[in-house]
Amino acid sequence: MKNRIQFLTFIALATALLQGCAVTGGLAKRQTSLGPKNGTLIIVGGGGMPQVIFDRFFEAAGGRDAKLVVVPTAGSKATYDEMDRSVKMFEKAGATNVHLLHTRDPKEANTDEFVAVLNDAKAVWFAGGRQWRLADSYLGTKTEAAFHDVLKRGGVIGGSSAGATIQGSYLVRGAPEGNHIMMSPGHEEGFGFLRQSAIDQHLIARKRENDLLPVIRRHPQLLGVGIDEATALVVSGRKAEVIGKSKVLFYDIALEKTLGEKFYITLDPGDRYDLKARRELPDN
Repeated sequence: MKNRIQFLTFIALATALLQGCAVTGGLAKRQTSLGPKNGTLIIVGGGGMPQVIFDRFFEAAGGRDAKLVVVPTAGSKATYDEMDRSVKMFEKAGATNVHLLHTRDPKEANTDEFVAVLNDAKAVWFAGGRQWRLADSYLGTKTEAAFHDVLKRGGVIGGSSAGATIQGSYLVRGAPEGNHIMMSPGHEEGFGFLRQSAIDQHLIARKRENDLLPVIRRHPQLLGVGIDEATALVVSGRKAEVIGKSKVLFYDIALEKTLGEKFYITLDPGDRYDLKARRELPDN
């Protein structure tokens, strides 16, 4: 009987140890911030769009004739058509094959008919507005899966303002009650194109430099990314590059020991960052 109790105790301890290893391994995996293995992200902090951002977006898409799907769903209107300003913005920039995708109904977003326009798309663009509207319409649907498929095929996904924040895994400013609320239970999930990240926008223009700090303290596994206006972060795999006119801030709880309560570093246009190692890359 004593031997049986010792054996059962050993099995219980071994099981707990294995479960602990699995949890530890899962945490380690979750702490890895990466962009898409294939494809490119163009994450714009709102405001203007310097030519260099258009150029990099079209380059990643395969040219101005590549099929581009514009998603204006973050906006406040119930319906949109091909005269939407985001469509016209890209046509003015030289795009020749622009399509529009919009619904407020996740059931419609989960149909093959709605998703069809994305099946051969080379590029997707999320326009600005409120990011919770994108989440409410597309999270967990065939449409969201099709967005990820664009990247798997080597395409590009871009977006500005709300269209930047939705690309992170953790959704900041997702409260329908107002964009001053950084963490809103029920609206904390983004599309996760940039894994294990929380992305903010209009950063310096709206004096938001410190707004991501409590988010990262609450969720220390996340990498915080704050992007100013007329500025973009270009992401592929573990590498990110700042382009445009202003700055991008990276928030990492590991920096708190050396930098204190404002644990972020600032990168300028032309600077590059290793998302996995969470450090600035040296100049070429």
